[in-house]
Formats: sequence, structure tokens, C-alpha cells
Amino acid sequence: MKKSVTALGTVVFILALGLSLPATVGAGVSVNVTIPLPPLVLPAPPPLVVIPGSYVYYPPEVGVDIFFYHGNWYRPYRGGWYIAHDYNGPWRTVGPGRVPRVILGVPHDYRRIPPRYARMPYGEVQHNWRTWERDRRWDHEQHARVERGEHQGRDHERGEDHGYERHGRE
Repeated sequence: MKKSVTALGTVVFILALGLSLPATVGAGVSVNVTIPLPPLVLPAPPPLVVIPGSYVYYPPEVGVDIFFYHGNWYRPYRGGWYIAHDYNGPWRTVGPGRVPRVILGVPHDYRRIPPRYARMPYGEVQHNWRTWERDRRWDHEQHARVERGEHQGRDHERGEDHGYERHGRE
């Protein structure tokens, strides 16, 4: 009985001591696996095409999914998204909630949709995207072409650029 009282007293003492000491020791495990984004190095700024029904642009000559929207470049890779201010990077990860919905809504077959407008130099898009979006340029451009009876595919195939005017830096 004396042993059980002593053992009980020891347990109570240890518990009381443990409760009175500040909790300074913590344990945790963190695992971070990073899948590197393959480099994309373009020798020159790529010409861009607007994806019909959006104000998202893509370079048709580049063989990977890469989009220009609101002054940034977005690139999906293995279920994640990356963002950069320049077409050659540097790229950093961006959470799925931070990728604009319009980019997430780009049709999977966007490369097979015939372009409605001519390819534009990257610098032109970079300098004018705000104005074009504010003024709803592509909406008006499409409306004007339809009113003129122009068929998007045939005009593009002939290389004609109806209604498209070059804009300098605004």
C-alpha cells in the first residue's frame, strides 16, 4: 500500500509540474515537394492573339499553354499555376484562388478556334490591353465585322485584317 501511495504521489507531482511549466516544446512535421516548372525561354517577345469571347491573349507559335491577362503571364503545369510579369519569367507559384476565372474558363481547345483577329506584337498588347478592355475593343470589333458581313474564317485565311488598326502606346 505504501508503494502505491508513493507511486500515486509521484504521478500527481509529475502532472502538477507538467501543468505548471509553460509549453515550450512542440513537435511538427512539414513536407514540401516542389515540382519545378520546365524553363520556357523565348528568343523574342511572341506575337499574341486574343481568345474569342475573352480578353485573354496567347502566343500561337509557343507550344505550351501560356496566357497574357491584365499585364501578367499565367502558365498551368501539372495541376498548378504559375505567374510572371515577363513571358520568360521568373515564374512563381500562384494559388488556384488567385488565377483569374476568365483564364480558368479558357476552352481546352482554344488553339483550334480560328483566330478572329490578326496576330499582334507583344509590345502592342502589353501597352494597350487596359484601354482595349476598358473600351471593349474586341466586342465592338466583332460587332462591326458582323455588321459588315465579314466572315471571320475567310478573312483570316486571306490574310485580310479588316477593322484592325495599329495603336501606339497610349
